[in-house]
Amino acid sequence: MPEIEVSAMTFGPYAVARLDGLTVMVPNAAPGDRLEVSIASRRRDFSLARIERIIAPGPDRRVPPCPFLPRCGGCDWQHLQYPAQLRAKAELIAAGLRRANIDVNAENLIAAAPEEFGYRSRVRLKVGRDGKLGFYQFGSNDLVEIDRCIVASPGLRLPSALASALWRNLDEIEVVESGQREVVTVMMRKPPSAAEVERARMIVEQDAAMQGIILRNGRVRQVIGDPAITIKVEDGLDLTIDADLFSQVNHAQNRKLVATVMEMAAIERGMRVLDIFCGAGNLSLPAARRGAIVNGIDSDELAIAAAAKNAQRLGFAATKFSAGKAIEAVNFLLRARYRPQVVILDPPRTGAAELMEAMVKMHPRSIIYVSCDVSTLARDLRVLIEAGYRAERIRGFDFFPNTHHAEIAAHLLLT
Repeated sequence: MPEIEVSAMTFGPYAVARLDGLTVMVPNAAPGDRLEVSIASRRRDFSLARIERIIAPGPDRRVPPCPFLPRCGGCDWQHLQYPAQLRAKAELIAAGLRRANIDVNAENLIAAAPEEFGYRSRVRLKVGRDGKLGFYQFGSNDLVEIDRCIVASPGLRLPSALASALWRNLDEIEVVESGQREVVTVMMRKPPSAAEVERARMIVEQDAAMQGIILRNGRVRQVIGDPAITIKVEDGLDLTIDADLFSQVNHAQNRKLVATVMEMAAIERGMRVLDIFCGAGNLSLPAARRGAIVNGIDSDELAIAAAAKNAQRLGFAATKFSAGKAIEAVNFLLRARYRPQVVILDPPRTGAAELMEAMVKMHPRSIIYVSCDVSTLARDLRVLIEAGYRAERIRGFDFFPNTHHAEIAAHLLLT
């Protein structure tokens, strides 16, 4: 079997090595590892390999603290010491942004998480036969059954009773922290029957820690109990949303992100701010609190309703939230000659390529782009830079310790 030495991590579950001049991608490997591997598959430009034996571990390798690794596919970087995870993420962000001709120093680029474990306020689990809960094994749909998750908040329990009661119609199940209690969202293969609704209702009534259950199948949504959770976005500003709406899983890091975006925006009273992909108002409402006239757009009607309700509760009258596709809403605003001074973008992983031309036409002095994928971020920023914007500041945030994921905030100014 061939021997390789690992040189670096990728933004994914793989580490990188070279063999006979070709790139080899290896899961569960660490920089500096000397490994004996077998080639699992060959592609045009690289090969995928699996570890057969660790000849000599790299300096940053550790035994994963989680007993379910390496079978569980949830934490793909837990075999790395945490400082090494941060270095690798910073280096990968800097390398990715160079594709947009943005030169970023990887030193101190990324904000470390306060806690390496116990940081997730919500956990989405796969459901197997008889209500077994867990995560898929890496590279397969084989369920790795778990009885705990060390990156989840210590207060989160696995909803085993609910999974056992409904497993024949379950796809996934998400448990969300709500103070000392929890709200569970159940993703169902078909709309819930009356009997399934009654089983869920009985669990809410009998389990004091179960605040509420949301049964979902497409647009069908059945709420049992209280679905609301409260999220502290910054000191003195809490958002109340239903648990099945998107919210960042790492509340401590989200507060750092909000503070950084507000610094970048440099909001003054009366400033026009357009927040695209605004969700339930994670960035819109802190901007409104500082006196901005906020226009928020998102395709999720429930999230928009929550944002508007929070704005009303908080007394932020100078806000408007609209549900619809981002490109259609932005083009409508362009035709209406709406010109924001600041645009905030927080798109999904696929990025916002379809909006870049419209952003240039809107001519905001400041664009703040929040991204969870450096490759799509670099692609979109390149368009803005070619149109006369410059990268003023880049900041990374480790929202997801022990995985390859990170959040990035990029501030661009019109030159």
